[in-house]
Amino acid sequence: METTLLYGLIIVSVALVATILMQQSDAGMGNLFGESDEMTINRTRRGAEKTLFNSAIFLTAIFAGLSLASFLIQ
Repeated sequence: METTLLYGLIIVSVALVATILMQQSDAGMGNLFGESDEMTINRTRRGAEKTLFNSAIFLTAIFAGLSLASFLIQ
């Protein structure tokens, strides 16, 4: 049972990292050095970007559940 949970944690963590890395980031380096917020554009997520965002949330919940289950079993 513990081995199955560990394999599940590994698979979910790799999928979570891949999902997070595939998301697009428009923050840029300008905000780091104090560029004004007037230049930023707020937009909604659509299509593949929304699917990746929701997948990251889902995988995070699964990862947390598997981590808690692994902790309780040990």
